[in-house]
Amino acid sequence: MPVSKNRLNLTIDRTARVPLAQQIYSGIASAIHNGVLPAGYRLPSWIDLAAQLGVSRGTVKTAYERLADTQQVTTARAKGTCVAGVPPASTAAAPAARPGSSLYRDFFFPDGHFRMGIPASDAFPSPLFARLFAASARAGMAARQCYADPRGEALFRQEIAAQLALSRGITCHPSRVFITAGFTGALGVILHALALCGKTCWVENPGFPPARRALELAGMALLPVPVDEEGINVSAGLQAGAGAALALVTPGQQAPLGMPLSLARRRQLLAWAERNQSWIIEDDYLGDLQLTRRAAPALAAMDTHGRVIHVGSFSKTLSPGLRLGFIVAPPALAETLADVVASLAPAPDPAVQLATQRFLHEGHFLRHLRKMKRTYSARSSALLSHLNTLGYCARVNGLSVLLNLPDGAQDIPIAREAWQHGLAPSPLSAWYTGGDATPAGLLLGIADAQNERTYQACERLDQLIRKQLAR
Repeated sequence: MPVSKNRLNLTIDRTARVPLAQQIYSGIASAIHNGVLPAGYRLPSWIDLAAQLGVSRGTVKTAYERLADTQQVTTARAKGTCVAGVPPASTAAAPAARPGSSLYRDFFFPDGHFRMGIPASDAFPSPLFARLFAASARAGMAARQCYADPRGEALFRQEIAAQLALSRGITCHPSRVFITAGFTGALGVILHALALCGKTCWVENPGFPPARRALELAGMALLPVPVDEEGINVSAGLQAGAGAALALVTPGQQAPLGMPLSLARRRQLLAWAERNQSWIIEDDYLGDLQLTRRAAPALAAMDTHGRVIHVGSFSKTLSPGLRLGFIVAPPALAETLADVVASLAPAPDPAVQLATQRFLHEGHFLRHLRKMKRTYSARSSALLSHLNTLGYCARVNGLSVLLNLPDGAQDIPIAREAWQHGLAPSPLSAWYTGGDATPAGLLLGIADAQNERTYQACERLDQLIRKQLAR
């Protein structure tokens, strides 16, 4: 694998007394010692590097020969000149960088059984999607080269608008649909467009911590609003801060507790936004993927005053690796959003968009959703059965199971110890903001919950919980 120019980053000082060959040798040797050039990487040929640096071929060849003499590179006719690794005389490699905050450590890095927020990889039609992607990529390379529409591919935006009309009750023109890099990309675009620095935002309590952090980074003051069996308590929000400029909600299926926002609360929330000229960001992260009931219509479908900004994603329904999301903008905000995406956050790879468009258009998506619902229903039932056998009280919350912990158990220490044993539960208390009565529980993803492996994972988790209680 050849090294990129920015990785090699050699500089030549023709005014220095040090010979040019020595400068090239020292620059490459330093990059090897510092780990910039890892073992196995192929250096440019000495002919190509000479042309790049503007020196004679013999000068570079001399530097390469000295690197080979000191066993820092190896040469072979087939492979070229490759880095052999850090020489024995070099200092030990620095430890790998670790995440700098609990947000990344707790919500993005844990990997293992029960991991939240990912779909079942074994249920994804990889061969089919790979063929669609390959065809889209070939068509893109064969087409006239030009910059893609930063709002997203026209066919894909049309397809999403049609799907939303059928499945979520949203009627919108494709010009109001913007393709983004998942939910986080959509949230960044929206916050840039709204420019609400210094204003107050309602957030559900509990709610998704990375979304809360994004709002803080945008300079907003967060007002946690409690959630009950009907969803976000709008009356509590009005009492605590009726003048808020924004509300971020998950009305289709509250994250992480799982209940839909009731009809009465929806009307109350929309009335507040219209009266106060506030904005509502609707995070429709699961879309039509509901396990126990028919999906409720989107909040945006009830919006007659253009205050709801609808955000959808294919991360849970298809794959987070696609990094595909979308925004349905209210008419008054469409032009501003177009400026933001054109200047700061253009849509992702057109080939991925067009492959997904074909996946939707040819009917594969709806068939995939039906399969996923059957798969998740079976896996959630199996997980509940295992937990009940071990004496725990648990319930399904969308694509996760909420395990209630015994009195005295602390979910964050349990979760962090579980990560060392190949388990990745999410501590419920980390989804809450403030308050002394934060409930303790573990959110268990059901994507990989199946058969004997799941029961073994449940037993291991039970051991960790009992161990923590015994301390």
